[in-house]
Amino acid sequence: MHANTPYYGGQTQGSSPMSVLNTVQECEALCEYTEHCVLQMKQATRRKEQLRLLRDCADICTLTAKYIARCSMFAPSTAALCAYICEICGNHCLQHSDELSQQCGRMCLHCAQQCRSFAMTG
Repeated sequence: MHANTPYYGGQTQGSSPMSVLNTVQECEALCEYTEHCVLQMKQATRRKEQLRLLRDCADICTLTAKYIARCSMFAPSTAALCAYICEICGNHCLQHSDELSQQCGRMCLHCAQQCRSFAMTG
């Protein structure tokens, strides 16, 4: 990626495009995996909201990663939306006591912070 791309200039290492790209890709993969595992649980029918949020979070992370990777002018605004959705998903996952939901919740909140920082410097 080019450091002189307008919305990439001036970002700190913590919110660099590559750092955010890696984070959203990890978040997407973990949300996909968590959704798969929750669907295998006996109480899956009582976790419909979590399943919907995991799907939405994975999808926005995928789109955000694509926009960041191709230096789209829409990357900052998509990252802001990604932060919003990841925060909601993360907080919801943390309400469930299983270790995978806890891990996913922490990842989503980390992704939200990274995306918010990226969006604000864009």
